[in-house]
Amino acid sequence: MASTTQTEIPPARPGGRSRPRPTGRLGDKIFLGLSQGSGILLLVLMASIAVFLSYRSAIAISKDEGNFFTTFDWNSAGSPPVFGIAVLLFGTVVSSIIAMVIAVPIAVGIALFISHYAPRRLAAPIAYVVDLLAAVPSIVYGIWGALVLVPYLEGLNLWLDQFFGWTYIFEKTEVGVARSLFTVGILLAIMILPIVTSVSREVFLQVPKMNEEAALALGATRWEVIRLSVLPFGRSGVISASMLGLGRALGETMAVATVLSPSFLISLHVLNPGGGTFAQNIAAKFGEADAFGRDALIASGLVLFVLTLLVNGAARLIIARRKEYSGANA
Repeated sequence: MASTTQTEIPPARPGGRSRPRPTGRLGDKIFLGLSQGSGILLLVLMASIAVFLSYRSAIAISKDEGNFFTTFDWNSAGSPPVFGIAVLLFGTVVSSIIAMVIAVPIAVGIALFISHYAPRRLAAPIAYVVDLLAAVPSIVYGIWGALVLVPYLEGLNLWLDQFFGWTYIFEKTEVGVARSLFTVGILLAIMILPIVTSVSREVFLQVPKMNEEAALALGATRWEVIRLSVLPFGRSGVISASMLGLGRALGETMAVATVLSPSFLISLHVLNPGGGTFAQNIAAKFGEADAFGRDALIASGLVLFVLTLLVNGAARLIIARRKEYSGANA
């Protein structure tokens, strides 16, 4: 007896017409065009910014009577104009390093506590508070730093000078309030803490549960699970989060301008008042600068722009060259 083959017929619409199969071709083309257009638009914007900064910077640097990279002074309104970025570059890098050294370990610890240690009822409020800190305006951090942080750091500075002054870095050789690069670094650490914490927390929550359960089944402790499964999986995410925080630290303006006592001197004594950063110098001098002075400030902004690109490029290169940073290989 011959068997008959039955084919499934798609359900008919009311009225006897069959449901048409969606091809999605038009939607795919629209999405592809929007994606490519967005990418090209971003590249055009970045190129436009780079061209504008380079053009205005070339005008200023061509008339600078000092060395733009090694001069410690900033007198763009002088006759002849003499200005340089040595102090600004030093202050920007040092304050950002201090912020990263303080913020990244604390942020990773908070992220691990929220994702793997805290009970769910406690983890949600803590995560909400941390995320809320990222929404606080920079000027509010600056006012808090000037009125609260600076006075309370006097005791810490004296303690560091007494017990760690032998390191030369924490030796306090000038008398004055704590309006120093060290204070700026602490304030920047507080500001970038929610960014690094939030991104790291989300990465740690994506760790495959099978990896953790397998480690626990083999008798690993909670810390061994984190060390062997969670941290290797989330390493690239922590690096990305740190670079996001570093980008904010490099370009922070109002908070630094409110706390720092600017001076064009380079000193490895980070507790001494004084110093300067690119963003702080631009904010402080842009309002009173003439056309040439604004071009000089734009030249310093170009250096900050290049510095930010180099930092992000280095982070991408590290992640790309180190295969063990990939979560798929954890």
